[in-house]
Amino acid sequence: MNRYLTVDDIERVRLPEQPVISPDGSTVAYVLRVDDLASDTAVRSLWLVPATGGEPRALTPPGSDTAPAWSPDGTRIAFLRAAAGPPQIWLVDVATGVETQLTTRPEGAGAPVFSPDGRRLLFVGAATPPADAEGWAWGAPVVSARLDYYADGDGVLSSPRRHAYVVELETGVCEQVTHGEWNAGNAAWSPDGTRIAFTAATSPDADLTRHSAAYVVDLADPTRTARLAGPADGTAGPLAWTPEGDGLLVCGHPEGLARFTGLLLVDLAGGGYRHLTESWDRQVMYGAPGYPGSVPRVAADGTVVLCLREGGYVVPHRLDLATGKAAPILAGSGSNVSSLSIAGDTVCFLGSDQDSFGEVFVLDLGTGEPVRLTRYRDELGDAVPALREERSFTISDGTTVVGWVMRDPAATGPQPLLVDIHGGPHNAWNGAAESVHLYHHELVARGWTVLLLNPRGSDGYGEDFARAVSGHWGTSDAADFLEPVDQLVAEGLVDDARVAVTGYSYGGYMTCYLTTVTDRFAAAIGGGVISDLRSAAGTCDNRRGLSTTEWGGPFWEHEDRYAAMSPITRVTSVRTPTLLLHGGADVRCPLDQARQWHTALRELGVASEIVIYPGASHNMLFTSPPRFRHDYNARVVDWLSRYVG
Repeated sequence: MNRYLTVDDIERVRLPEQPVISPDGSTVAYVLRVDDLASDTAVRSLWLVPATGGEPRALTPPGSDTAPAWSPDGTRIAFLRAAAGPPQIWLVDVATGVETQLTTRPEGAGAPVFSPDGRRLLFVGAATPPADAEGWAWGAPVVSARLDYYADGDGVLSSPRRHAYVVELETGVCEQVTHGEWNAGNAAWSPDGTRIAFTAATSPDADLTRHSAAYVVDLADPTRTARLAGPADGTAGPLAWTPEGDGLLVCGHPEGLARFTGLLLVDLAGGGYRHLTESWDRQVMYGAPGYPGSVPRVAADGTVVLCLREGGYVVPHRLDLATGKAAPILAGSGSNVSSLSIAGDTVCFLGSDQDSFGEVFVLDLGTGEPVRLTRYRDELGDAVPALREERSFTISDGTTVVGWVMRDPAATGPQPLLVDIHGGPHNAWNGAAESVHLYHHELVARGWTVLLLNPRGSDGYGEDFARAVSGHWGTSDAADFLEPVDQLVAEGLVDDARVAVTGYSYGGYMTCYLTTVTDRFAAAIGGGVISDLRSAAGTCDNRRGLSTTEWGGPFWEHEDRYAAMSPITRVTSVRTPTLLLHGGADVRCPLDQARQWHTALRELGVASEIVIYPGASHNMLFTSPPRFRHDYNARVVDWLSRYVG
């Protein structure tokens, strides 16, 4: 007999990650992640599976292996291993399993990329501190005139900048090929192996403008001069080369962060560019923790496969560069897709659906038929995820809000309800299962209904919808949460006296905000919250981006707007018992935001607890040790049991 998953099933969930297909299209390598509570580690190892189907086999032992990359001849795989200290690049022979360590840098290495001739590897990693620069020494005082001296996940940047390196496989000699007081990112080889392209924010005022751009370095140039490729005053993220090496495909936008990420085709000879997705009104998803997607990939025929957000789902599309036309290759599948890899006309990817947290698939671009290569869902046995039923709600101003209801199909009558609010605010829920929020499944098992909504601000419904909350956090979207609850109560599905709210990041902010405008919630749980936008504007690592693109401008020009959007302004109205869960090293939504909220509630006599996870960043739900993630999920269930019953 089947049962729903619970928080304690965290160790049973086996998740494939980072699939890459071999150059001949015969084999897929991927990372398998398994959480181990006893050692408090996410154990990762490399696995292989035939692209035609078959039994997967382990290539490396359980440990800390990530970022696999095939050699051009398909005989070796380069990968990162963080066995003791920072990650280093290793090589493994696919046939024999013999492993060799390539790098031994004290600063570590980054994800490796083989050169087209297979003789070198490219990676981006921390630069070696100059011997004569005391300010770069580990532990030295940090002195900065700029704003970008700390970042979530890294803390205060007392370490050197990150730059691109090329390492020779035969000798192990490692050469730094980019230089400057900026960080290089997303480096890629040209098809002939003579150049590398990367993105960076090189302007002295990039901390203020938030501009970044693509650059190319000719390895035959002894000066290693980085030459601009494309617009200088926009944003540039992951990139890829065109097959002929005469252009770059760059994820970004010529107008900067305030606009949807698109795909630019940069002409390296003439210096111009085409915005390929300008008229699509959908965002290119290149992938990040909590944000599925992939770097665009080029097929054998020159078409480009990229990921777009459509109604909450991340859907792969195929783009013809000549005509500018694109079409989905998995339309209507109900799948969430990430981590694209291409060999010829075969696409490999990770796909999750309503019954699976993620499996490895391949798809022939000619037939369009996906084939599942792994079946880790089957290893859960009788433990099943709670399904998500899509619903639409019409708000009183006429806006349509899409959401998903999680509820046991056999349940009758009103149940307690948890409204869970996604982050961003430009992220989105969808109907695919995910293992980050195991408390969803346990609550359904305990007789709860869970409501996941994509309010104004969510991605996947057009740029106007996504930007509807810009400069109007909380004030423009509160009804998008409260009115759907009213509808479920009216339908007899929800007990009006037993409604709770939770969320992380923007969802944590909105949890605090909603408890200041209504007392209908019996319990609230805020994760990674922001409670005071004015203080956050001076302390977040992304403060300039938030203040200019999300909050309408600097607080000294918009004091009334900041006050209206800040929950702390109306904290005396709060009556809801509130649990705060926060990473101790979070600088995206700094810990002091939770401390301020907890302090105010405590002094006002409102039941409140704060839980701090030492060393955890804002991405703790995805990257923190298993015990923290298990604890977070368990505390949500416990708080709801305590105050809602």
